[in-house]
Amino acid sequence: MITTVEALHSLTPNAQWVLRGDVLEWLDSEQTEPTALELSNEVTRLQAEYDSQAYARNRKAEYDQLNQFEMQFDDDRDGTTTWVDKINEIKARYPK
Repeated sequence: MITTVEALHSLTPNAQWVLRGDVLEWLDSEQTEPTALELSNEVTRLQAEYDSQAYARNRKAEYDQLNQFEMQFDDDRDGTTTWVDKINEIKARYPK
């Protein structure tokens, strides 16, 4: 879940501010404090961006569990397609 803090960092990366509970204290004299609507829109945008990459995070988690170099070596040596089959299986399970 994307937070207001992440939205603030995205909209005003170098701004100076403090969040005390739910109260934002704007300390920056050079940048304008984002409005509640701007923050809400940025939270929505960042969440949509994060959600759209779920397939990539899921694929990476499974790819990381494979010993891909050994699988490729064995496939080359044995004339098999184990590695390609496993990658295609993961991609089918988590489509773009």
